[in-house]
Amino acid sequence: DIHGQYYDLLRLFEIGGFPPSTSYLFLGDYVDRGKLSLETICLLLAYKIKYPDRFFLLRGNHECSKINRIYGFYDECKRRFNVRLWKIFTDCFNCLPVAALIEEKILCMHGGLSPELQNLSQINSIERPTDVPDFGLLCDLLWSDPNPDIQGWGASDRGVSCSFGAEVVAEFLKKNDLDLVCRAHQ
Repeated sequence: DIHGQYYDLLRLFEIGGFPPSTSYLFLGDYVDRGKLSLETICLLLAYKIKYPDRFFLLRGNHECSKINRIYGFYDECKRRFNVRLWKIFTDCFNCLPVAALIEEKILCMHGGLSPELQNLSQINSIERPTDVPDFGLLCDLLWSDPNPDIQGWGASDRGVSCSFGAEVVAEFLKKNDLDLVCRAHQ
């Protein structure tokens, strides 16, 4: 999660290499909390436009109008420019992909698994543009969390989506011939 920490993002590029010399897959939460969300998201989108085959952006739960309206991005847009700019970014966020598959073996998303998710074709079936619903597959992909203290599925401490135990992950990996689920959100 970058959360508007523009200088941390620049430091990441200094250490890992600037695009296109290094490929990147970011897992969401580009805005809110930090003071430079606009610089952060504009740089990321510029790199995506310039290097579309080497730079990838997934949607996080903060790339949602209901969330970034509260946690700072709306206020930053309104204070520095206008509400219209925030609405344009909202339209952009509603089009972002929610998952990526690396070499057919590593499934990446911002949040985690969903009790509704049986196979990867379900993710491809999520229509875009779309806002994030309060429940269901899309919500879970952006909001769910692993919990080492439970078996199966459980309630989330966040009050949104759900949590899942290690055996849920193991079963999902085996069923879908995957090696790893890679996530952010913490």
